[in-house]
Amino acid sequence: MRVALFLLLGLTPLLIQSAPPADPPKEIFFDDFTGPSLARDRWNVEVTGRTVNNEQQAYVDAPDVLTFVAGDSDGATNGALAIRPRFREGFTTPEGKRFDFVSGRVNTKGKFEFMHGSASARIKLSVGAGLWPAFWILGTGAWPASGEIDVMEHVGEPDWTSVAIHGPGYSGSTPLVSRPHMDPAAGPQTWHVYGVDWTASEMVFTIDGREVYRATKATIEQYGPWAFDNDKYLILNFALGGSYPQSVNKAEKPYPGLPVSTVEEIKQGTVQFLVDWVRVRRS
Repeated sequence: MRVALFLLLGLTPLLIQSAPPADPPKEIFFDDFTGPSLARDRWNVEVTGRTVNNEQQAYVDAPDVLTFVAGDSDGATNGALAIRPRFREGFTTPEGKRFDFVSGRVNTKGKFEFMHGSASARIKLSVGAGLWPAFWILGTGAWPASGEIDVMEHVGEPDWTSVAIHGPGYSGSTPLVSRPHMDPAAGPQTWHVYGVDWTASEMVFTIDGREVYRATKATIEQYGPWAFDNDKYLILNFALGGSYPQSVNKAEKPYPGLPVSTVEEIKQGTVQFLVDWVRVRRS
């Protein structure tokens, strides 16, 4: 009837055109860790003779620490990276520092760096007090001015992981932190996709696509300058003990943040940080 009325009046009907669909996000980085070895064109393996945060491990480049599960083992799809810390009593670094544990840390610095985008990883963790695996994003300059985005940290608790944002004025014990809780029956020891959508105005953290924390530029600037308009790189690491786990579990012996029960699990070789894939997309 409305079109007929326009025609009777000698007017041209107004045609409402819908906006064209937005282009889907472009994948700018992807590794699904098919193995049998790490893609060294994408990842650096860090070897360190010192630690921060009173961590109890040295990082090494060793095939029994940075290893792979094949195929669909452990619920992976097409293989997964497995970072497996080891008990190595008296391990001595080239700098002469002694540790009783070795573990793994990899990053994409100088090989893949990006500014703004959606970063995610499918991860399965071992649970045990003082285990400290993390998936995070770090700026290429001096810390904390270059900014740090902790997409997933875990200190071994069965029902939560944490996210955090660090920068100038809000580093270390940052106020920009959240501990999303889970049902222990489907907690960190099962597969989850941990992600962050990082833009020029905010960061939105997700678990399995569900928003768990949001921080806007205005919120962050209540504490200090926004440090998130610069290139950053990806990090996967598995620390053991240290200040953050100890602040939660209060363990002092046999190692800071690592009780006897967790040390025994590490000695048995059952502890691992599984990463099925890592992806970064940009609109």
